[in-house]
Amino acid sequence: MTRLSNLDSELAQELGDFLEDDLDIVFTPKECRTLQPAMPEVGVELDSHVRDCIQTYIREWLIVNRKNQGHSDTCSLKNKGSRKDFHKTLQKQTFESETLDSGDANFQAGPRHVHALPEEASRTTLTSSDFDLRSLRPDPRLENLLRHLSAEEFERQNEEARRTNRHAELLALYPSVDEEDAVEIRPVPDRPKEHLGNRILVKLQTLKFDIEIEPLFACIALYDIKERKKISENFHCDLNPDSLRGFLRSHTPSVDSSTQARSAVFSVTYPSSDIYLVIKIEKVLQQGEIGDCAEPYMVLKESEAGKTKEKIEKLKAQAESFCQRLGKYRMPFAWIPISLTNFFNLSTLEREIPETEGLNGKGSTGDKRATLLQARRLSERSLSSEDSYPGSNFKTISLTLSTFFKQEGDRLSDEDLFKFLADFKRSSSLQRRIKTLPGTLKLEISPAPENLGYCLTPELLPVKPFLENRNRPHKEILEFPIREVYVPHTIYRNLLYVYPQRLNFANRLASARNITIKIQFMCGEDPSCAMPVIFGKSSGPEYVQEVYTAITYHNKSPDFYEEVKIKLPAKLTEKHHLLFTFYHISCQPKQGASVETLLGYSWLPILLNDRLQTGHYCLPVALDKLPFHYSIHSPEKVPSQTPPIKWVEGHKGVFNVEVQAVSSVHTQDNHLEKFFTLCHSLESQVTFPIRLMDQKITEAALEHELKLSIICLNSSRLEPLVLFLHLVLDKLFQLAVQPMVIAGQTANFSQFAFESVVAIVNSLHNSKDLSKDQHGRNCLLASYVYYVFRLPDPQREVVKPGTGSTAILTESRYYTFGRTSAVSVGSKLLQSRVISCSNPDIAVTQTSTDEEVKNIMSSKPMDHSSSRMSFYVEGTNDVPSVCASPRPSNKKHFHEELALQMVVSTGMVRESVFKYAWFFFELLIKSMAQYIHNLEKQDNSRRSRFSDRFKDDITTIVSVVTSEIAALLVKPQKESEQAEKINISLAFFLYDLLSLMDRGFVFNLIKHYCNQLSNKLNSLSTLISMRLEFLRILCSHEHYLSLNLFFMTSSSAPASPSPSVSSQNSSSCSSFQDQKIAGMFDLSAEYRQQHFLTGLLFTELAAALDADSEGISKVQRKAVNAILSLLSSHDLDPRCSKKEVKIKTAALYLPLVGIILDSLPQLHDFTISDARSGKGRTGNPEEEQESAGSINQNVALAIAGSQFSLRSSGVSLVSLPYRQSATLGPDTTRNLLICFLWIMKNADQNLIQKWIADLPSMQLNRILDLLFLCVSCFEYKGKQSSDKVSTQALQKSRDVKARLEEALLRGEGARGEMMKRCRIPAGNDRSAGLNENLRWRKEQTHWRQANERQDKTKAELDQEALISGNLATEANLIILDMQENIIQASFAAECRDNLLGGVLKVLVNSLGCDQSTTYLTHCFATLRALIAKFGDFLFEEEVEQCADLCQRVLHHCSSSIDITRTQACATLYLLMRYSFSSTSNFARVKMQVTMSLASLVGKSPEFNEEFLRRSLRTILAYAEEDADMQATPFPVQVEELLCNLNSILSDTVKMREFQEDPEMLMDLMYRIAKGYQTSPDLRLTWLQNMAEKHTKRKCYTEAAMCLVHAAALVAEYLSMLEDRNYLPVGSVSFQNISSNVLEESAVSDDVLSPDEDGICSGRYFSESGLVGLLEQAAELFSTGGLYETVNEVYKIVIPILEAHRDFRKLTLTHSKLQKAFDSIINKGQKRMFGTYFRVGFYGSKFGDLDEQEFVYKEPAITKLPEISHRLEGFYGQCFGEDAVEVIKDSAPVDKRKLDPNKAYIQITFVEPYFDEYEMKDRVTYFEKNFNLCRFMYTTPFTMDGRPRGELSEQYKRNTILTTMHAFPYIKTRINVIHKEEFILTPIEVAIEDMRKKTQELTAATNQEPPDAKMLQMVLQGSVGATVNQGPLEVAQVFLAEIPADPKLYRYHNKLRLCFKEFIMRCGEAVEKNKRLITADQREYQLELRKNYGKLKENLRPMIERKIPELYKPVVKVHSTRESFRNQSFRKYDAQTSSQST
Repeated sequence: MTRLSNLDSELAQELGDFLEDDLDIVFTPKECRTLQPAMPEVGVELDSHVRDCIQTYIREWLIVNRKNQGHSDTCSLKNKGSRKDFHKTLQKQTFESETLDSGDANFQAGPRHVHALPEEASRTTLTSSDFDLRSLRPDPRLENLLRHLSAEEFERQNEEARRTNRHAELLALYPSVDEEDAVEIRPVPDRPKEHLGNRILVKLQTLKFDIEIEPLFACIALYDIKERKKISENFHCDLNPDSLRGFLRSHTPSVDSSTQARSAVFSVTYPSSDIYLVIKIEKVLQQGEIGDCAEPYMVLKESEAGKTKEKIEKLKAQAESFCQRLGKYRMPFAWIPISLTNFFNLSTLEREIPETEGLNGKGSTGDKRATLLQARRLSERSLSSEDSYPGSNFKTISLTLSTFFKQEGDRLSDEDLFKFLADFKRSSSLQRRIKTLPGTLKLEISPAPENLGYCLTPELLPVKPFLENRNRPHKEILEFPIREVYVPHTIYRNLLYVYPQRLNFANRLASARNITIKIQFMCGEDPSCAMPVIFGKSSGPEYVQEVYTAITYHNKSPDFYEEVKIKLPAKLTEKHHLLFTFYHISCQPKQGASVETLLGYSWLPILLNDRLQTGHYCLPVALDKLPFHYSIHSPEKVPSQTPPIKWVEGHKGVFNVEVQAVSSVHTQDNHLEKFFTLCHSLESQVTFPIRLMDQKITEAALEHELKLSIICLNSSRLEPLVLFLHLVLDKLFQLAVQPMVIAGQTANFSQFAFESVVAIVNSLHNSKDLSKDQHGRNCLLASYVYYVFRLPDPQREVVKPGTGSTAILTESRYYTFGRTSAVSVGSKLLQSRVISCSNPDIAVTQTSTDEEVKNIMSSKPMDHSSSRMSFYVEGTNDVPSVCASPRPSNKKHFHEELALQMVVSTGMVRESVFKYAWFFFELLIKSMAQYIHNLEKQDNSRRSRFSDRFKDDITTIVSVVTSEIAALLVKPQKESEQAEKINISLAFFLYDLLSLMDRGFVFNLIKHYCNQLSNKLNSLSTLISMRLEFLRILCSHEHYLSLNLFFMTSSSAPASPSPSVSSQNSSSCSSFQDQKIAGMFDLSAEYRQQHFLTGLLFTELAAALDADSEGISKVQRKAVNAILSLLSSHDLDPRCSKKEVKIKTAALYLPLVGIILDSLPQLHDFTISDARSGKGRTGNPEEEQESAGSINQNVALAIAGSQFSLRSSGVSLVSLPYRQSATLGPDTTRNLLICFLWIMKNADQNLIQKWIADLPSMQLNRILDLLFLCVSCFEYKGKQSSDKVSTQALQKSRDVKARLEEALLRGEGARGEMMKRCRIPAGNDRSAGLNENLRWRKEQTHWRQANERQDKTKAELDQEALISGNLATEANLIILDMQENIIQASFAAECRDNLLGGVLKVLVNSLGCDQSTTYLTHCFATLRALIAKFGDFLFEEEVEQCADLCQRVLHHCSSSIDITRTQACATLYLLMRYSFSSTSNFARVKMQVTMSLASLVGKSPEFNEEFLRRSLRTILAYAEEDADMQATPFPVQVEELLCNLNSILSDTVKMREFQEDPEMLMDLMYRIAKGYQTSPDLRLTWLQNMAEKHTKRKCYTEAAMCLVHAAALVAEYLSMLEDRNYLPVGSVSFQNISSNVLEESAVSDDVLSPDEDGICSGRYFSESGLVGLLEQAAELFSTGGLYETVNEVYKIVIPILEAHRDFRKLTLTHSKLQKAFDSIINKGQKRMFGTYFRVGFYGSKFGDLDEQEFVYKEPAITKLPEISHRLEGFYGQCFGEDAVEVIKDSAPVDKRKLDPNKAYIQITFVEPYFDEYEMKDRVTYFEKNFNLCRFMYTTPFTMDGRPRGELSEQYKRNTILTTMHAFPYIKTRINVIHKEEFILTPIEVAIEDMRKKTQELTAATNQEPPDAKMLQMVLQGSVGATVNQGPLEVAQVFLAEIPADPKLYRYHNKLRLCFKEFIMRCGEAVEKNKRLITADQREYQLELRKNYGKLKENLRPMIERKIPELYKPVVKVHSTRESFRNQSFRKYDAQTSSQST
């Protein structure tokens, strides 16, 4: 490294050079809650155990920090997470989509006017409505647009502009990576601290009864009735007024402030609804039962005057005398329970409990994320109270209680209390059984705030912050949790609680009645030895020497509820004991008698066998004074004395007492006690034998016993083990390294100690009650290692006196006692484990260091003095190595010992070691760090810091752990989770080693790890996933860049050991070798050697992307996220902010570019899911959604696809041998692409240009494809603010879109493909179906975001939008920079032809996205440079691109933002100008601009023509100001073009007016399209616009017809161009699809010649275009249900496909045909076709519509009222509701009778009409509904003007309308051009009716399967008796007599025959019905039969009567028939064509 160039070495220095050590040992003082830590009393000689405990509690934390930790990932991720003020530095980007309001409001408001449409087909009339463009003021122009600049200068200026004001950190704008993958975040464990549950503050405000006569004392505690346990100590409180307190003055010598508290902080770890706050009230002892004493309280009231007052005074005086005499004794009085259920709001409880449990345990390790959160929450909670409160949402609760329960003298025990509480909880029924006292208790319960100020702990220590000035402190009340709390002790606490429970003196003398017990804590037997260690109660001294229990009056076996709290002395001796003295108290003063009468004594020694005694005791009571030395024995076992002791009841136990300790020095566990005692006997000089429990241990047995106790440690209960965890582990580690000399023998405990540690670690991890962090590490152990662990003290060596002190050698040999025994255990195992390891490198350490790494790391040679492996295998080597050292040191190094023990462990121990390897790894790291720190080896070379043997051990450990991981992964699921955790631990271990050991050595370990895993694992995804997590952790190292030697990227080519890299300096950039630059973008072996970690990471990524196995997508996501998080950390690392460092860093990632390019086909295609037409993005999501499903622009692209892929380079990407791998998900793709952009942004731009210059065009095309994807990927999505559109509306429009897309996508027609490929980079035609499952996923993710967004505040949304706007801008600018690089490089290389199209395509795509003005300005500048540089080529070769470009630029010309408009105008003008100069006739560009405008106008109703007009005016101004062009025809042509465009805009204005009237709008578009009959391109555009509008309105058939017309147009053109027999011969071939198509043949040769420039140049005028249009039409027909037409369409398509041999498409086509025919068969008669109505408009208000008649086609089941309502509503809006009237009948309208000021609409239902001969051809239901141009409706009338009359006078008028075109057509209403009427006479009407009836009967009879209901209905109508005007009546009217008029004979006869048939059919129907009926319908059938018989009888005479004249010879009759016919058939032929169009 000495030969680095200067710059590089500076950089390296700046990033924190290697050589400097970055570990820092920090001692941080423990935070202590109290002002002073809790300590034992001063001046006592402590025994060593207590000393150790206290030492552990007050010792500082020892934390190993990294100096540069701030730069590591962990930190950056946190910073990033907050990103609080970051957005303030950003500029707001302007997006047009956000500036538009809801379109222009001015055409929505106000009454609308219906304008008529001029009829003429020519365009001239339309332009007449224009206004002059010149009347507008042009926008400001770009002043230097027309200045002559060299192309290079122009580009340079553009680049400068682009480079200014850019955002430096791209990834700061990018949303941060999912935390789920962030394995490299190692949570810092919580500091060990005192456990506090949920803290409740209880303040007592008042306590008084109705009469105040004496002092009362409250005592409060919490009880859990479910657990039947008191869960807090007592809090004593005195609320008496001073006057009453004065009564007791003589008994209170002093009052300490700590006893005056009236508020207490209770702690509850396990809240539940069973917790009660119980307040017990006592009073001073007086004569009488409790009931007698309570009597006055029940009956008297203070307020009453007179006698009562006297009584009260008397009582008061009485009370005072009792107080003076018996003031120190109390009696029970009353109590009151308060349920805390409401306070622990249980709904929140259920949710919270798991967390509180997590605090001391129960957190699951399930979901990583959940545990992460939980861990975080817990760490916040543990000490905070406000927050940790389950439901810190409670406000304070104030309670006022007015009833107290009287205490019952015989029910005072806790047992009784729990019974009472249980009853109380059930029913509050206590009141019935127990007397109550009226009174007032006010208290306030609230969550305790964090810092109360002036608060005391249970030991009365002041808590910080302590405000002295308050008069009353708060007291913390100690909790007695119902279950274990697993939190290690961190403070000194040593309390003893004594509970006297019951005394049985029932058989005692009469004198024992009012019994009290005096309780004292004695340190000797003399009465003066009572120690003042008992905590005082309220309003008294802090500590007292004695306590008296409350007295139950006249009770010989009283219960007690007293709690005596004692502060235990730190040093306890055999003399300490509890003394109980029993007294009888005389309540009545007797002359000369004392108050107390002694009854007896009992006692309890505190220690038994040196152990604290706790538990339940039943003690005997001695009657006399106790003998000398009584306290050494327990009262039960007192040896017999002289004189003998007198006992109550002959030495039986009569006194029950319970003693409990809360202590952090007394373990109260046998195993722990034994272990600590033995350890101390070793450490301090003790005299043997020592006593342990009840055994004595000699010095000789010590070693054995200690080993036993070490082994048994793990058998102790979990709670004490956890409580003393820190001390236990410290002791074990001390034993592990401290050689002990016992009885002159050296004892070695290290293996036992180690195994014990392993067992403890195992049981802590396995306990369900203990929490773990997200890596599955036990939280207690994690915080132990992090904070508590330190190297065992070296100085305490225990040796025989006289050996002298041993010298410590600087390089200690690995000299370990007992090593040989360990070896014997371990060698076999090692041989099997290590030597069989598949990696041969491990056995031979000499070769193990990677040569390259070694050379790079340092120039010093590496030396290995001995090979450790051989030592293991041949155990003999041990002896010489020991002898070789002159004076072996007895000092073992902890890290060496630990590593050795890990290596030699066997069996279960070994299994646990590796299962919980993280703990041992962290121990190793922390001990190594301290070791270096202590030896100050930091300056030494890293290589010599640690002994070789230690290194060998580490190698072995890593190897074994790796094989352990591999072994676990092969097992089932559960194990693989375990493997993942071990894998992560190993990674963290190596990560830490990088900071401690020689890096070459660590890299070697990493290499072994990777090789070993790949040798053992067969599942690729698991393998990659493991290695990825491993590498991700290593790469998060804060010196990651230095570790990767990033300053040695070959761009600066350092002196390097590998000869392949020539050592040039970066200054000699010009002499780059081509293959070298190209090589920098590849993942070469050389790169992997130099940049070790990055190389490995990229290898994994490449493998993941390459793989195609099960579950690989998750792995791919992991891989990409790993790299993204690395790049993010560089962006956020202040050390990397310098440009040079950024460039170097980016150079390190260049190979990623190669990997991304290779994976191009797998990237998620954002262009599909956002398939967008070139629409104006608007603020209205509804619109946006709809047009997103648009049709034609996309077709365009699909069809173009066939040409796109033939890039001029001749290489179509389809032909590339792409891998077919699984497609990446959208998020992974986006993350990968942002990495690509990051590299492109930060890498050295010269380097990138040189690289591009050398790339083959195929690769360049790939880069362009990638950029194309990037554009769509990083498009700005805008604020999805909830106020813009309701979620449902958005969802609905999405569904509509999805359904339409579905319809269009069934399969892969050109349309389907287009949808897939719609904007795919050229020809990137993936195998079909790969993307199918991803199709709408993007949409869904969109959805998710939209919904999640709703809960964010407006500010957050704005901030998000601001950041994403900047991201979109920056991403697009990087893409633009890249394109500039490509243009420049390719221009230099003269290979521009094949690239320009690609570049243009990306630019056009970016212009189609929603872009910020910043980007657009630069983009247009680049475009102008392109046009200036490559104009000719652009207009000649890239025709289609040019067309797209025109459309996009025009779109931006209509922008509402001035800057954008200015830029777009300038670009458009330049486009025209250059196209003119290159071909001197810019017909083609004119054509394209005109078409673009036409399609823009047709598509986007929101676009603003006002702005576009202004832009046109600006372009005109440019043309006029352009001096160079004035001499040419150019300005004139421009003006001509602009006028034409202006006139198209006028159409738009009209379209705007008809926005609400779809028919009128379509008429207008139709008219416009017709106007372009002479320019096919524009006609085609407008036909497509119409198709799109129809599709939106769900008129699929009409949309399809538009496309058929368009296809016919193309066919006409193609047939002119070339005569190919497989192509359709112009529009004639389309006749079967629709007779209307012939219109398109109007384009004849004389009108246009196809060769003329600029005509028919669009992409549709090609064979693939024709196929595309037809396939799209077929899809739409199919959606519209016209399956027969689908067949006709494909008849034209199939020959073309056959000619092209496109069998894939043929397959699809035929499958679609099959579907269509299936549909015909399956749906049969159920298909719905249109419904038709005749609509006539009358009234001058309609303008040109007046007296026009149309036939409207409406959806299938439209009813007359629906269409009537729609039209009435619409025109009502136009003219006012009163002015519109719907004519209800269908009679001819007489205009003279109409009101001239109204508009009339007549709507009639019409049916298709066919002549009889037509019916022969129209057989199917479809045929009767297709190709219709004649319709009929009937109007009934009578001669006198009424519509209906008697049968004999009922006439009928049939009107037949003929329309101009046949339905279905390209619009939904068609003019009526011809109308004829004929009138039916009454008899003819009758004939028609009867025929109809007969038909109905026949149909019902012959229906298959038969339908009984239908048949009966028809029958009922035919033969039913009651049918009015039924068949019988008809017959009676017309057939009763032969008519007088011979002309009617014929009709008479016809009717007669009709009846004949009718009656016959009736008979058949009745018979059929008989067969169908069920039993219950028999009568009905008989009735029918009877009616039928009657009818037949009645009709018979009329049917049989023939008219003789009709049966005469034929000849005569002939003439009469002729004449008759002439007269009778009056035919009205009202030709209405003159009015029609």
